[in-house]
Amino acid sequence: MWRVASNRYSPLATRYPPLSAMSIIVWSIIAFFAGALPFSLWVGRLALGRDIRSYGDANPGASNVLRAGGKGAAALALLLDLLKGAIPVGIAHFQLGFTGWALILVAILPVLGHAFSPFLGGKGGKAVATTGGIWCGLTIWEGPTVGGLLLGLASYCFGANGWAVITAISGMVLYLALTPASWNGLMARPASAMIWAIGILNLLIVAWKHRADLAKPPQFRWHKR
Repeated sequence: MWRVASNRYSPLATRYPPLSAMSIIVWSIIAFFAGALPFSLWVGRLALGRDIRSYGDANPGASNVLRAGGKGAAALALLLDLLKGAIPVGIAHFQLGFTGWALILVAILPVLGHAFSPFLGGKGGKAVATTGGIWCGLTIWEGPTVGGLLLGLASYCFGANGWAVITAISGMVLYLALTPASWNGLMARPASAMIWAIGILNLLIVAWKHRADLAKPPQFRWHKR
């Protein structure tokens, strides 16, 4: 039996019942397969009648739903890809009292499932929206807000590529790990050690999925003109 330590960073965390090994295993499976659901691909087929993997970079993500010609469908795909990370992680963190290594495991599995989806033969998307989802599940608004602003700034500087994504996630993790948790009025943030662990694992997965972009040196957009 694993007893969950009191998590002083969560507004709902006072006392939790012990977490059994079985509950951790079951919730880990739920988190992985939730992340693995290829919503963008399904939305493209159902709403547009197209295989979005034939567009752009062939990535089964919301950006290619947009390239396939559906702004509304792309917004829906983006929301679903975010929620499939936010819901399992948020429930585990706030309702079930996951913390420590159990929270790290459940937090990273939706990203892993999206990036290497068994529904797509082990292939998957680049996990940007699902990354936003897991940090929403961990910090409510704080992580996605900081990460989204940094992604906008980095995309302006580098263009919409892997360097912008890695810069945004890195900046968000640094912010969450180094700033006082009391800055968040809801006190929803996990301990900094967990943020570092989740953040590093998250970066490794996303960097692998963007390895083609990262193989080239970053260039500021104004140097390309």
